[in-house]
Amino acid sequence: MTPENRARWLALMVLCFGSFMIVLDTTIVNVALPSIRTDLGFTESSLAWVVNAYMLFFGGFLLLGGRLGDLYGYRRMFLIGITLFTLASVASGVASSQAVLVIGRAAQGLGGAVVSATGLSLMMSLFTDPADRAKAMGVVGFVSAGGGSVGVLLGGILTSALGWHWVFLVNLPIGVAVYALSLTYVPAGRAAASGIRLDIAGAVTVTASLMLAVYAIVNGNEAGWTSIQTTGLLAAAAVLLSVFFAIEARISSPLVQLGLFRRRNIATANVMGVLWAAAMFAWFFLSALYLQLVLGYSPLQVGLAFLPANLIMAVFSVGISAKLVIRFGIRPPLAAGLLLAGFGLLLFVRAPVDGNFLVDVLPSMVLLGVGAGMAFNPMLLAAMSDVEPHQSGLASGLVNTSFMMGGALGLALLASLAAARAHDGSISGHPSLVGLTDGYHAAFALGAAFAIAAAVLAVTVLRTRVQAVAEGNGADGTLTIAAAAE
Repeated sequence: MTPENRARWLALMVLCFGSFMIVLDTTIVNVALPSIRTDLGFTESSLAWVVNAYMLFFGGFLLLGGRLGDLYGYRRMFLIGITLFTLASVASGVASSQAVLVIGRAAQGLGGAVVSATGLSLMMSLFTDPADRAKAMGVVGFVSAGGGSVGVLLGGILTSALGWHWVFLVNLPIGVAVYALSLTYVPAGRAAASGIRLDIAGAVTVTASLMLAVYAIVNGNEAGWTSIQTTGLLAAAAVLLSVFFAIEARISSPLVQLGLFRRRNIATANVMGVLWAAAMFAWFFLSALYLQLVLGYSPLQVGLAFLPANLIMAVFSVGISAKLVIRFGIRPPLAAGLLLAGFGLLLFVRAPVDGNFLVDVLPSMVLLGVGAGMAFNPMLLAAMSDVEPHQSGLASGLVNTSFMMGGALGLALLASLAAARAHDGSISGHPSLVGLTDGYHAAFALGAAFAIAAAVLAVTVLRTRVQAVAEGNGADGTLTIAAAAE
């Protein structure tokens, strides 16, 4: 390996550590919620804001975070995001009141949005060779897909051994290390869209629209999906989004060039991202609830139950998935991975009340691990390879927003479905184990339908070969990125 090549892979490792910290934080907190509630005196409804504040700001600022990277430099904004996320983690970890913790979580979401959007752009800029890019995206896919499962295990260990404060404070040494290593190993580069003014009106309207939509979704179960609050907020979000599109169509330097949505692979990959995230939330959150509430697993046992899937994802994401993309292109491994994940969720539909891990849980985990490991890499490539370098931050923000919105909406819908079915089978107002299991079965079936629908899109809509031509790179002034090398 040449020194230049070694430097690129070291930079990728640093960026992955940063991304891992962000992904980890979306789930590590869930295990600590009961302890946080007892210690700080949250009510059942107010406790939801420990999660919702993070999701609200993370989802609302993804597009803006990506565009800021395009305008002011990806490494600069990545470092700003890491700094904000780390300081917010410390504030959350030492919080002694509900308000401080919720504000800290909101700041974490804002920092995480900037890190997620700019980190993926930096990774794509480091690897332009199709084979190397496929391998790099395999590593990214493993970090993104596996981080959530690791969060449950680590959250259980830290909460049990040291207390809930450490699910936040653990980010301090990681954040400091990522910041220092980024200065050493991640190239600064030049802002891809330097000299272009930030579209303030577009930024305000789309950020407000996304935040209102996320707020409506994450509170939909509690407020009611047909309530004035939920429908009013969604309507307001739709109006703001319409205003945003009107602004983008009329200005010379828009936040989002609407022509991006006419590119088949970008549009398709983002729709698939919504469906894929909804399916993965069905797997991760609902199977964890099934294991904990129906089978009686402890938080640590739940984390260990996900370990086989994590190991399989590691093998496929880091090695096998990249080879499949190089050999067959984007479409076959993407469709196959999504179908396997769908079948894995369908297996969970038959998991009984007295389920056995080896018979009723492990086969599903294996299929989901293989499917996630195969699919994540080509999905990122499909979303990112159809844009010019100065738009990569925006494309990264778009695909991350699709994942986040799909996850939030999918979780809300699936949790509502599970709760409704469980309530139908309740005894004296309290769901029985049979009722809970029936509710989870219905949610798993819908999650499987999401994954299979995404696979159908991969087969029928995605182009077999993706090429993006960008000016100013290479000896002849062009750079051709073949995402589906054959």
